[in-house]
Amino acid sequence: MRQVYLLAGLLALILLPACQTKSAGSASSKPNIIFILADDLGYGDLGSFGQEYIETPHLDQLAAEGMRFTQHYSGSPVCAPSRCILLTGKHSGHAYIRGNHEWGDRGNVWDYHAMIADSTLEGQWPLPSGTTTIGTLLQAEGYRTGMIGKWGLGAPHTEGIPNKQGFDFFCGYNCQRQAHTYYPAHLYLNENRLALDNDTVAPHARLEAGADPYDQASYADFELKEYAPDVMFSEMMNFLEEGGEEPFFLYWASPIPHVALQAPRRWVDYYVEKLGDEDPYLGTNGYYPSRYPRATYAAMISYLDERIGALIAYLKETGEYENTLIIFSSDNGPTFNGGTDSPWFASGGPFNSERGWGKAFLHEGGIRVPMIASWPGKIAPGSFSDHISAFWDLLPTLCEAAGVSVPEGVDGISYLPELTGDGEQEVHPHLYWEFPASGGQQAARMGKWKAIRKDIQRGNLELELYNLEEDLQELHDVAEQEPDVVEQMESIMAEEHLPSSLDRFRMKALDGAFRMVDGHILVEAEDYYRQSLTETREWYLSSADNIPELKPDPDEVHLDNAGNQAYLEILPDTRTTHDDELIVGENFSPEPGKLATLHYKVKIQKPGRYYVWVRAYSTGTEDNGIHVGLNGEWPESGQRMQWCEGKDSWKWESRQRTEEEHCGEPYKIYLDIEEEGMHEITFSMREDGFEFDRFLLTREKEYVPSDIY
Repeated sequence: MRQVYLLAGLLALILLPACQTKSAGSASSKPNIIFILADDLGYGDLGSFGQEYIETPHLDQLAAEGMRFTQHYSGSPVCAPSRCILLTGKHSGHAYIRGNHEWGDRGNVWDYHAMIADSTLEGQWPLPSGTTTIGTLLQAEGYRTGMIGKWGLGAPHTEGIPNKQGFDFFCGYNCQRQAHTYYPAHLYLNENRLALDNDTVAPHARLEAGADPYDQASYADFELKEYAPDVMFSEMMNFLEEGGEEPFFLYWASPIPHVALQAPRRWVDYYVEKLGDEDPYLGTNGYYPSRYPRATYAAMISYLDERIGALIAYLKETGEYENTLIIFSSDNGPTFNGGTDSPWFASGGPFNSERGWGKAFLHEGGIRVPMIASWPGKIAPGSFSDHISAFWDLLPTLCEAAGVSVPEGVDGISYLPELTGDGEQEVHPHLYWEFPASGGQQAARMGKWKAIRKDIQRGNLELELYNLEEDLQELHDVAEQEPDVVEQMESIMAEEHLPSSLDRFRMKALDGAFRMVDGHILVEAEDYYRQSLTETREWYLSSADNIPELKPDPDEVHLDNAGNQAYLEILPDTRTTHDDELIVGENFSPEPGKLATLHYKVKIQKPGRYYVWVRAYSTGTEDNGIHVGLNGEWPESGQRMQWCEGKDSWKWESRQRTEEEHCGEPYKIYLDIEEEGMHEITFSMREDGFEFDRFLLTREKEYVPSDIY
């Protein structure tokens, strides 16, 4: 039977089971470590960071006994990648998880009832086996490791669950989607479900038809029996009480105050009295409705603060507090949905927090987060730091505190010297973020300068630049006035970004529209990032959902056996046989780069000579051809690609038409790429009607692509 702690703060000491007091530091010379992570808590949501409405006395006291960091950043503007970066010490240009990945090809993963019936639909895309995390590092050094709260880094039955990523004990939400209710049907206790006495009210449900939105009773479905944070706190205290003499590492990733808006009634009533009556939230912006949305948001944060107070009281009572490093932060900035009102609370502090500025965006409001660190006798009470730091610094910091070697390949820098005042603090020359969602974004911080690039998924590569010493709200773009700084920022973004190994997190404008196949670079024709020279002829997409109607087009649709059942065609198509008139500049271009040109971004990791193969549909009695270029140039070795064989079929070809060989000579279509990095590959029209499926770049001269690709 679960033991649930119903009150917190100092009163919680009355309810805590009797335990044997330990003298500080008696268990080990290594410190205990607690990292507390709030969820969607804004920079300005704590009293010690300027909050005027929400009461957080225990966190404020923790700050008074320790250090506040005023220039600390999360790993990402949303949940899962921020947690991955926190645990692995790699920023989002190198991290494995770079966005939320619900792994939708398993089935209807958003159906709450289906997930309850089938656990294989729960959870997110998993961290791979063998991932080095803070948990695995401290576990190997003799720490008892526990994870409480929201995980989001690996579905049940995968290698990504907490118990296989360095944590001896886990209680909480495995799945982020199920954390959209604070009254779930179950949590997880280690690898097994822990049933809760709650009805199965699916997240995002609304009030019943005809219900009075001003009557608290109408919201009964959203206030059930077992409040998940109570259950998780109880299991967390059990984990601490059952420990021996070895040091512990506790990662407490509370889901609070992420919506839905649900909090214990006593706290909601307290804030209704304090803040006054308000209009209800009816669920129109996602998640459950709430009778008192502002009061409930405040109640959630004060509830979490109360629980933190109970934890600290327990540590002091047991004599562990003096030997415990406690760090508190938030996974990203404040949200904009589910009935929250971040601007009213000034949750972003001095930063904008409206939609487009807070959560899900790389502006300061989305990634600048509060951080408090306390370690009696090590960290000066009441201190603050403007040291610029980020989530990927936590791993090396905790490793140094615990006397553990930092693994290679980590992007972070330990801020332990800043905490303790011992030794010289190393500083980052810059910080870097990327986020493939919300249009695709990159950001970099270098001293007072902050650069951000938006809408990358739509092909934009222009930077905005802000001087944070003068413009904390990022309202005045000075990119045009500071070209040298922009150039530096562009170099940082290019240097720090590596293409993700997961297609979901790729950004074509940065990585190029390609995938590696057996060491060769394969690109779908439809993955160009722009067209040019389209006044006379243009490339049109044919797919299952889109058949061009531009005439003349005498050919049938050739989707069968086309890669991804899609291809491009130059239209209109006016020359279908050798007897049809050749009109240079209209339906024929012997020179490259004159008509209908496609542009692709391709990232090259190994310079050298790349032979170019194109898969095209050769039709009728005409000979089809195309030109290929590199970085705005059209070398002779890329001109006059020719198809003569394989009529009426998709066929790979890499031949150049010459005076000696009308149907082309092999090994003469290639591009000499002298530097690694991003390059622009271009294809321009030679004859209209050309049907283009995909192309391949290979450094192997005699390689012939297979149609299995």
